[in-house]
Amino acid sequence: MAKKEFTYRGKTLEELKSISINDFAELVPARQRRSLKRGFTKQQEILLKKIRKNKKNIETHCREFVILPEMVGMMIKIHNGKEFHLVAIQEEMIGHLLGEFSLTRKSVSHSSPGIGATKSSSALSVR
Repeated sequence: MAKKEFTYRGKTLEELKSISINDFAELVPARQRRSLKRGFTKQQEILLKKIRKNKKNIETHCREFVILPEMVGMMIKIHNGKEFHLVAIQEEMIGHLLGEFSLTRKSVSHSSPGIGATKSSSALSVR
């Protein structure tokens, strides 16, 4: 079975790469559209320059940066508050925020209950 060609709101990846950021902003959801129309912050502009230079090992704290079509295929390290997570940007990620792909919380896995956790466990002797 042949792989289906990727489209975003009816446009192919090549068409998305050729349009301007303002035209792309019309295709994304409201939150991302407002973010793009408001303009980039200083840190976001620095990140965009690194992306356009096609630099390797890009690390960023800009979790609120909208994933643009020109970023597809890049590897970007996104900070989650403690460390940088390597994320490969794919076509399906266009229009999302970078922070959505670097989770800030870990899932908690509890072990068995400790002494004093229940009424019956407080009667156990500690050795």
